[in-house]
Amino acid sequence: MSRTMKTVFRLSTKLNNAVYRRSGGRLMNKARDGIPVLLLTVTGRKSGTPHTSPVGYLEEDGRYVVTGSANGLPSDPQWFKNLRANDQAMVLVGDREQEVSVHIAEGEERDRLWRQIVERYPGFGGYAKKAADHRIIPVAVLTPRS
Repeated sequence: MSRTMKTVFRLSTKLNNAVYRRSGGRLMNKARDGIPVLLLTVTGRKSGTPHTSPVGYLEEDGRYVVTGSANGLPSDPQWFKNLRANDQAMVLVGDREQEVSVHIAEGEERDRLWRQIVERYPGFGGYAKKAADHRIIPVAVLTPRS
């Protein structure tokens, strides 16, 4: 990705996050295919600085299931790489902010959750096909802490 594209992407993410926060999650709360969006804040694995990203999710038993699809690009998105390095994060769902525990799904658990995601939001199946030569798209479960 070119330097200009990275700058545009960062600025659009900041704008998206600001609109989501100011509207209490009433705006910018859906992605393609109608998938709901939360704001995920996770500490950078190298910088130690918190970073916030809008992320599509599937709710399952009060937990948030997120996937590092990156639209099928060859590598995991930075926010997912940061999740792998942390055991906790913050999510903003609508106007409700919660601390969450992070669990990276593996094996059968990952496959079961991935099937649920694709079943509900079929566009994700195309991302897996695009990424197939490079990686298996990762899945994480974010569990609210009481």
